[in-house]
Amino acid sequence: MPMGLTSNAVTLLHAVRTTVAAVLCYLIARLVRLPEPYWAPISTLIVMQSTLGASLSISMQRLAGTAIGCAAGALAAARFPGSAWAFGAAILLVGLLSAATKLDRISYRYAGITIAIVMLVTRAAEGWLIALHRFLEVSLGIGVGLLVTAVWPEKLPDHAERVP
Repeated sequence: MPMGLTSNAVTLLHAVRTTVAAVLCYLIARLVRLPEPYWAPISTLIVMQSTLGASLSISMQRLAGTAIGCAAGALAAARFPGSAWAFGAAILLVGLLSAATKLDRISYRYAGITIAIVMLVTRAAEGWLIALHRFLEVSLGIGVGLLVTAVWPEKLPDHAERVP
C-alpha cells in the first residue's frame, strides 16, 4: 500500500472536519441570534463536500443565487403574498434571468430554493426580512465552510483521484 492516508482514514477525517465546521457554524449563527440558525450549517455541509478550489468558485455561484433568490422572493412576497402564481412567476423569471446573464445552474438552483423558502414558509415577519435573514444564514454557512476548508485542507490518499 502506498504511503499516505488510507481511504478509511480519509473518510473519517472528512467526517471530523465536516462535523467541526457544521457545529462551529451553528454556534456562530446562534451567537449572533440569527432567527433560523439551522440554515447556516446546512450551507456549511454543502460547501464541505468539495475541495477548496472547487468550493470557492461554486460558493460564489451559490452566494449569487441566494442573493438573487432573496431579492426575487422578497419582491414577489411583498406584492403577492401567498400566491402560487407569483411563486411560479418568480422561479421562471429568475430562470430566464439566469439564462440571459449566463449564470450557472448552481446559481439558479440556489435562487429557486431561496425563493421557495422566502415565499412558501409561513412566518410572521415580512418577506424582505425573511430574505435578509436567509441571505445572512447562507452566507455565514458558506463562509465557515470555506474557512475550515482553507485552514484544514483535506488530505487524500496517494492513489485517490482529486475530484472537485
